[in-house]
Amino acid sequence: MSDPMRPPVSPHHPHTASLRSDPPRPRASARTAVVWDVLQEALDRRVKATGRDALDVLDTGGGSGKFAVPLARLGHRVTVVDPSPNALFALERRAAEAEVADRVRGVQGDAHGLFDVVERGGYDAVLCHGVLEYVDDPAEGVRNAVAALRAEGILSLLAAGLGGAVLARALAGHFTEARQALQDPDGRWGSGDPMPRRFTAEQLTGLVEGAGLRIGAVHGVRVFADLVPGVLVDTEPGALDALLKLETAAAELPAFHSVATQLHVLGETEGAAQA
Repeated sequence: MSDPMRPPVSPHHPHTASLRSDPPRPRASARTAVVWDVLQEALDRRVKATGRDALDVLDTGGGSGKFAVPLARLGHRVTVVDPSPNALFALERRAAEAEVADRVRGVQGDAHGLFDVVERGGYDAVLCHGVLEYVDDPAEGVRNAVAALRAEGILSLLAAGLGGAVLARALAGHFTEARQALQDPDGRWGSGDPMPRRFTAEQLTGLVEGAGLRIGAVHGVRVFADLVPGVLVDTEPGALDALLKLETAAAELPAFHSVATQLHVLGETEGAAQA
């Protein structure tokens, strides 16, 4: 089975490697494939537009390198900003094991004080994955991410979706909590909810457009993967591949954005959109 977390690097060209070509982690593969496909395609477009094999990528809240290390294995230079020293230590170890330590740099910081640790306008791409749920001001978080981009750059934004949480609570029989999530301004189902904030697709695209970017694409992530019994995916022949194809087919359809566990928005500067 494939795993997008650990793609091999081609000895001939860093961008010929697939992000889904390593040993088995089927559930992880089904849950992240759409994001990887969109992100790799966007980075490949920037590579062609710039004429450079290696891009400068900033991963805000990148933790232990789930995205950063695979991107470095594709040949890109990645800076990870994260407030956790333990996560940055794990990032350093993970990058060393993948033999990409020279292309991965970790710095301690957060979205609010981003420019205390990185430069403005210095990156071809910025990843803001799983960050907006936790910051005090999501609009400021997006503005800072956009300010880190070069004149021709892309933003990859991934955040928790409201509809997916409502559906999950309802299917689990927690109908009052499902209704609470619908009514709560932050999309929380109760005091025990571990997620501080959730978003609709309209809210996320509004934040990205408000920061001055053009919307390149919107995708629902984990539309079905979190609802399908794990034993089915792990044991039924061909089930994982069929699930991946279903996730990909549904990801771009607006009707499924409202029930996705996560939402992915690709934003582009005006220069990148015209390139």
